[in-house]
Amino acid sequence: MSASKVNPVEQPATIRQILAPLVAIIIGLFMVILDGTAMNVVIPGLVDEFNSSFSVVQWTVTGYALAQAAIIPLAGWLSDRFGAKNIFLISVALFTIGSLLCALATSVEQLILYRVLQGLGGGMVMPIAMAFTYRLSPPGKVGAVMGMMGVPILLAPAAGPVLAGWLVDYYSWTWIFMINIPIGIIGIIIGLVTLPKIEKQSVAALDKLGMLLGPVAFAALSYGVSEGGTSWTSAKTLTGLSVGVVALLLFIIAELRHRTPLLELRVFRSSLFTRAIIVQWISQIALFGTLFMVPLFLQQAKNYSAFDTGLMMLPQALAAGLMMPIGGRLSDKIGARPLVIGGLGLVTAAALLLSQIKVEDGTMMLMAPLALLGAGMGLSMMPLNTYIIQAAPQNLVSRVTSLTNAAQQVMTSFAVAGLTTILTSHMARSMKSGTSTLNEAWSGAFGFTFLILVCIAVCGALLGLTLTRNKTVAPDSGGAAVEPSIMVGH
Repeated sequence: MSASKVNPVEQPATIRQILAPLVAIIIGLFMVILDGTAMNVVIPGLVDEFNSSFSVVQWTVTGYALAQAAIIPLAGWLSDRFGAKNIFLISVALFTIGSLLCALATSVEQLILYRVLQGLGGGMVMPIAMAFTYRLSPPGKVGAVMGMMGVPILLAPAAGPVLAGWLVDYYSWTWIFMINIPIGIIGIIIGLVTLPKIEKQSVAALDKLGMLLGPVAFAALSYGVSEGGTSWTSAKTLTGLSVGVVALLLFIIAELRHRTPLLELRVFRSSLFTRAIIVQWISQIALFGTLFMVPLFLQQAKNYSAFDTGLMMLPQALAAGLMMPIGGRLSDKIGARPLVIGGLGLVTAAALLLSQIKVEDGTMMLMAPLALLGAGMGLSMMPLNTYIIQAAPQNLVSRVTSLTNAAQQVMTSFAVAGLTTILTSHMARSMKSGTSTLNEAWSGAFGFTFLILVCIAVCGALLGLTLTRNKTVAPDSGGAAVEPSIMVGH
């Protein structure tokens, strides 16, 4: 069967038939996520390599994140207009070219510029990959297939620091980028051969005002909340947040008035969708906040190296990889609600256990809650993502994944910035009082911050109770979900 003639929406295939295109999607997805997490390990070495400052080198991460936030809103329109296969392969190619240029950079300014190029390619990979996978999925197997696709989403953040630490310690920082080149080429070749051509959507001319305001809003908000991790009252933070909020308000007004907007915000008329995405936002703060806090605790409080920190995170990655396919299959049978509630319950328990960890505790005291955290993430993440996609009109799937990924970029930045502020403030108070040793101050600060994450995770689990038990339609039916309020009018 020729891949170029397959229309997965009208001719649903079996899971075996979609394994090859799924491999192409997973390769691109894993490469992008892995590279994003690996850079955090390299920053100290780059400061010495380019004889620069931390604040300047940090822009290799900030610039990448801002480029992703700026391009994500365009991903849905581009894939509808020019075809999901074409845009996905172009995105992977752009990321691969950016990786080559990063490896060849001779100054920190060049590296920052090439990281922005990487971000422009990488930012479109995630939303298009999710929409593509959903459209490929056979009826009744959406959860199982999305669960398979979700494995690299959780494994890559844990593998990134391990791989980067090993390459930096034994080879060179350039190999973090060079390793992407053969992987990217293989992914492109497999994609060209196996990815089906999903029929293009008939879309009107690009929403120019939305194209301008959307990237500005999401990039500025991401920048503002990232800077908030240092100081919420600094000029950079206030400028970023002010520009982001104003641009977001103007963007919302423009999108609601446009007949064919860049991001279809009318999808929030669906109570199913709105409830689910609020649960997702809260769960992302709990999940990614905990993933951010644990490596910081290991490196700052326990003086672990980057490589050892990555190894300590492996139980979380393995548990997530084990539970992700299980969660996907179960969601096809019992729906997302019990899995979301159960998964966030496990995350709550993990954060509670982590809040009791002391600096002097051994590694086994950390491994158990980390495995619990991974299991909770694996059980809940993809069922919730699948639920959100199914809760939207089927002709807007690519727009919905762009919307959810753009919001996720801001929420993740907010989690990191907010928790950093809480941690440093508590640490400063403890040291200023003079009643705590350094180890006690670290333990107290991290314990208090993890308790905040416990409260957030509990809120997410409770809101998960509001999700409907009803299962939505299969992706090939072309219909809307069971709730009539989902239909979006223009």
